[in-house]
Amino acid sequence: MAYTPLDLTGKSAVVIGGSSGIGRAIAHGLAEAGADVVPTSRRADQVEAAAREIEERGRRTLRLTSDVCDRGSLERLLSATIDAFGKVDIMINSAGRTKRAPTLEVPESDWADILDTNLTGTLRACQIFGRHMVERRYGRIVNIASLASFIGAFEVAAYCASKSGVAGLTRTLAIEWAQYGVCVNGIAPGVFRTPMNEKLLDGTGRGQEYLWRIPMKRFGKVEELAGAAVFLASDAASFVTGEILIVDGGMLASGVNQ
Repeated sequence: MAYTPLDLTGKSAVVIGGSSGIGRAIAHGLAEAGADVVPTSRRADQVEAAAREIEERGRRTLRLTSDVCDRGSLERLLSATIDAFGKVDIMINSAGRTKRAPTLEVPESDWADILDTNLTGTLRACQIFGRHMVERRYGRIVNIASLASFIGAFEVAAYCASKSGVAGLTRTLAIEWAQYGVCVNGIAPGVFRTPMNEKLLDGTGRGQEYLWRIPMKRFGKVEELAGAAVFLASDAASFVTGEILIVDGGMLASGVNQ
């Protein structure tokens, strides 16, 4: 059989935040590329539904909840996945949260909660799964960054700060772990309609501004992120590390559009 570097057959993947939105679409893409996939999040009902979808694609999975703010839950997730599949080749960090407020009014508790989930939560997962990968001298980590890793967004200072941090953390881990065969990259999605933001995008001035700024003149579909994730998780990306792959319909590249 011909060597196909984008084929993930025989690989095992954990998608944290993988039971809804962007993470769920990426979990589907990894399974369709051949990987066994564990989609995990805090809600057991969503994990059950996501696991069924992986099985419907002919792949093995587990039904495990986790919380990126709880290191013990991530350690149990790693241990159970190794027990079932022998290893974790791929780990996707997709858990995230945001809350809009004028920065002068943001309570420190909200700021801390958003950074604990988006940035420190990413660090926790990278430490726990990264150690396993470093010991095996093989791994693919893909952190979900954002356009807010590069640009400001009105009244979401904590989210922007956290996602800027995710990009910096991704680059730092990439250069630390490259010698061990572990590639650490990120994906920066543009504006994709998800359950978390659909009320914002539909029928608001902010949503219309986003649409005006996207050269393709539409929002992304979450399944359009799967190809980027499969590439970065595969042996086709064996010499790619420390990169943030932007998937945004041209928004970040945009200057004058008419």
